[in-house]
Amino acid sequence: MSDADRGGDDLVAAAELAGVPDEFQRLWTPHRMAYIQAGPEPLREVCPFDEAPRKSDEDGLIVFRGETAYVLLNLFPYNSGHLLVCPYRHIATYDEATPEEVAEIGALTQTAMRVLRKVSRCDGFNIGMNQGAVAGAGVAAHLHQHIVPRWATDANFFPIIAKTKALPQLLGDVRVAIADAWPA
Repeated sequence: MSDADRGGDDLVAAAELAGVPDEFQRLWTPHRMAYIQAGPEPLREVCPFDEAPRKSDEDGLIVFRGETAYVLLNLFPYNSGHLLVCPYRHIATYDEATPEEVAEIGALTQTAMRVLRKVSRCDGFNIGMNQGAVAGAGVAAHLHQHIVPRWATDANFFPIIAKTKALPQLLGDVRVAIADAWPA
């Protein structure tokens, strides 16, 4: 059947596509292709938190730029809306932050919580900093705080059994929604 026969509709019914249906569910995560194509250690040569502010907000996944710190989406989120608050300065641990950086990281964290509640109607948050590689920091050389929205119904067997996290929204869509809701 041609596009003209379908009335120009770009959506194609599954029955029209090649393949044999099976019992498997597919989890489509096209945003992870950049990570796959970069190889096994894509973030080790350059600090992603030094690079992000040099990019456009869209390319850096930045939702807000402050004076000493900024807020961006986690490229490998635990949940949709998983944000990071980073100082612009390349420091590794919280005790190296200036009083101004500490204050702005705290204020941005509070604002991020308010925005995420409004945008995603989450029920709670996991907030934290992993200080050093031994403590689980994926990027240990640059301080960053995680803000992970949580819902009463967000836990299922996927992360435990399949080591897979289902994310219902694309990063670009989440970034736009949060950035648009961020107070001026």
